[in-house]
Amino acid sequence: MTAPPSPPPKSGLIRSSLVLSGLTLVSRFMGLARDLVLTARLGASATIAADAYYTALSFPNLFRRIFAEGAFTSAFVPSYTKTLGGDGQAEADRIASDAMATLAAATLLLTLVAQLAMPWLMYAINPGYASDPEKFKLAIVLTQISMPYLPCMAIGALLSGVLNAHRRFIVTGIFPTILNVVMLIAVWPQSDPIRAAYAASIGIPIAGVLQAGLLWWGAKKTGAQIRLRRPKLTPEIKSLISLAIPGAIAASAVQINIFISGILASQAAGGRAWMEVAARLYQLPLGLIGVAVGVALLPRLSSAIQAGDHDDAQGATDQAVIFALALTAPAAAALVAMPFFLIDGMFTRGAFTVEDARQTGQVLLQYGWGVPAFVLARVLQPAFFARADTKAPMRFGLISVAVNIVLGLSLFPLVGVQGIAAATSAAAWLNVLQMAVLLVRRGDYSPTLKAWNRIARILAASAVFGGLLAFASHERAWLEAPLEGVRGLGLGPKEIAVLCVSAVGVGVYGLLLLAFRGITPSEIRAALRRRAGDTPIPTDL
Repeated sequence: MTAPPSPPPKSGLIRSSLVLSGLTLVSRFMGLARDLVLTARLGASATIAADAYYTALSFPNLFRRIFAEGAFTSAFVPSYTKTLGGDGQAEADRIASDAMATLAAATLLLTLVAQLAMPWLMYAINPGYASDPEKFKLAIVLTQISMPYLPCMAIGALLSGVLNAHRRFIVTGIFPTILNVVMLIAVWPQSDPIRAAYAASIGIPIAGVLQAGLLWWGAKKTGAQIRLRRPKLTPEIKSLISLAIPGAIAASAVQINIFISGILASQAAGGRAWMEVAARLYQLPLGLIGVAVGVALLPRLSSAIQAGDHDDAQGATDQAVIFALALTAPAAAALVAMPFFLIDGMFTRGAFTVEDARQTGQVLLQYGWGVPAFVLARVLQPAFFARADTKAPMRFGLISVAVNIVLGLSLFPLVGVQGIAAATSAAAWLNVLQMAVLLVRRGDYSPTLKAWNRIARILAASAVFGGLLAFASHERAWLEAPLEGVRGLGLGPKEIAVLCVSAVGVGVYGLLLLAFRGITPSEIRAALRRRAGDTPIPTDL
């Protein structure tokens, strides 16, 4: 029998998060390359291909995020970790095999039903497409093609949970890159927008199969023996489902809000494409930081709570909140300070016009001030999930969804698509506020005075950083003037300017963070080095 892993080291949370964040950064850069090619090939408001394709991508991705970042983060990991530590590998493998069989059967059935019902579902998903029969039909076909991605990623979510319980984060961080590589290969040779949309949609399920295969191999390398079997609703699986359903809703409140926003955006030509392009930038901190911290935090919190170690649980959550804000507050400042500069510099080319960039920039600004809330939700949810409480976050998530719908319907007629984004950000902050208040009332978590001091310093550094970026955006013409005539690697003055401002900005924020003592050099060194007695982060997987 393979020995269960030792408890997570108390000083390893930031290192684990950095491992995941670093690998996710590679995937996100590949995703950015994919999106640059996609926007150039598909455009936005000038063609029907972009809106149809982004519908095909978003529908299975909604369920992917529910399963991959919701249900099994909230329910499976604590259950598997507890069984692995208490009953051994064989019993944990049995539960994981039963869970995978049940999950695979459920998602396969959901995929088949969705594919057959897609002509009717599309009226609910994107009612605005009904006035354009060609776009409506294309969206149906592309979404039917992409739906098999769902069972692949549901299985992948479970296998990721197994890897995380064994504290093997490398494969979990690498596997998203496969989707970006496959889609780049599929779309790059295309010149016609419709053909490009078909190629990208076909690439989605192909990538899903490859991703699930990689995770299966990774789980097997840990010593886990997870096998395909006939689904059985054992008492353990029934308990897992009872925890997973509310947990999935809770952890996916942001994604449900975004999906609802897409339904409203379908009323405007190019609206869904504008929101998807903006999402590529504002979701970068969520993927890099929020999910990484949440994944690394949950096993440690579960172990601390099971051991009755309140100090370790408090310290871990403080670390996670400070680390998350240290990276998301400046990201929010950048998105609010120079949204059009970013979008125009990165995406305006081919079929994606300057007007598309202007509209997308307005959407990005409204999403920008919600970025810290999107990430903090990922950080605070494990404080509930590790205590086997998935119902309170579910309740808060449903409230935020309702608020998002009401605000979105109210603001969209007044200010257009950017009103939808503003509604999503407001709903996200409400979700975080509700969780924070309940944690304080229960006595489960409240930031220490030292943590509040750090948070204030981080926010001050981010405010100065945002002011500098706003000045750079205002003086954009002056920055680009010396670059006129400079060309290389397909980059012109606007692309080079935005890349230079972004690169210099990273260094400037680092200096500001040190100057304001939001973080100290010794803390950076401590986070990166392995102390005596710590369990190293495994790097073989």
